[in-house]
Amino acid sequence: MSGNTFGTVFKVTTWGESHGNALGVVVDGTPAGLLLDASVIQKELDRRRPGQSSASTSRNEADTVEILSGVFEGKTTGMPISMMVRNKDANSNAYDYLRTIPRPGHADMLYREKYGTRDHRGGGRSSGRETLGRVAAGAIAKHLLSCYGITVVAHVIELDGIIASEMSFSEVMDNVEKTPVRCADLKAAQRMMQAIEDACKEGDSLGGIVEVIATGVPRGLGEPVFDKLDADIAKALMSIGAVKGLEIGAGFASARMKGSQMNDPFIVKDGQITCPTNNAGGIIGGISTGLPIICRVAVKPTPSISKKQRTVNMETGQECEVQVHGRHDPTIPPRLVPVAEAMVAIVLADHMLRSGFISPSSI
Repeated sequence: MSGNTFGTVFKVTTWGESHGNALGVVVDGTPAGLLLDASVIQKELDRRRPGQSSASTSRNEADTVEILSGVFEGKTTGMPISMMVRNKDANSNAYDYLRTIPRPGHADMLYREKYGTRDHRGGGRSSGRETLGRVAAGAIAKHLLSCYGITVVAHVIELDGIIASEMSFSEVMDNVEKTPVRCADLKAAQRMMQAIEDACKEGDSLGGIVEVIATGVPRGLGEPVFDKLDADIAKALMSIGAVKGLEIGAGFASARMKGSQMNDPFIVKDGQITCPTNNAGGIIGGISTGLPIICRVAVKPTPSISKKQRTVNMETGQECEVQVHGRHDPTIPPRLVPVAEAMVAIVLADHMLRSGFISPSSI
């Protein structure tokens, strides 16, 4: 099975399964000399950790990270950084009945057809728990980017059709962690929590939209033609299992605009050429403009629901019904927030290194 590594210079390889002994990640390309300890990684893993509220699965995992290599006396060595988190609260028995029954909305059947086998325990490698390694790697990327004044933050802007009011960047930074749904509009967040509770009572799940904002990104990142910055961001975010759509800047709204509305005019401000608007979302021609990078992802409802669904027994070929048991998120967007941040940060760190903005002497 290929496709476990992402990045060109800042390379990330995740490994492990949802109900295996452990999960982890190897990060190659981090410059030597970066101050780094486990607390930097743990802070981000704690944000992704399950069991924090009624908006997430009740699986109880501490997700304590172990740094196995690449850090010596509190600094990165320039060698691969290997990190591991051990699974403690996996309940594989709840999945025994799914050995031959694929769950609608999951990759169960396709994994079996492609590889001739599959780990039925919690989805194995296709589980959302795989994102743990991404968040650990993203923590290093975010920490590295912070040395250059770059900040990446995500927040839920829509859930079950409930749309948050537009918030300033400072309001997002201040409010995003104040509610379990990670919505900066606190009034909308209350309505979202009620919608989650209602969906849980019905044995159903909810989808939504997550917005990612990156500020402080210098002008000039991106390698046209096929390695455009927005193309790499799109691949990074679309590689998250629950993401089904993406837009950057004005996104799909640009299809309903005229050129005179969409184009960001150039002006001179404080002696610098810039744009008073940002319909491009901080990227033009695949190259960063220096304005905030803004992108949004559509996140599907959690496919594991307790409502009866139609499926087929892969051994007998007979149609049947399935009710998914076990512990699952009633909605994915709140826990996807740190994952989306991580993936955008990984892309930015990679392009910063590729473009020569980062060197060991500059850390």
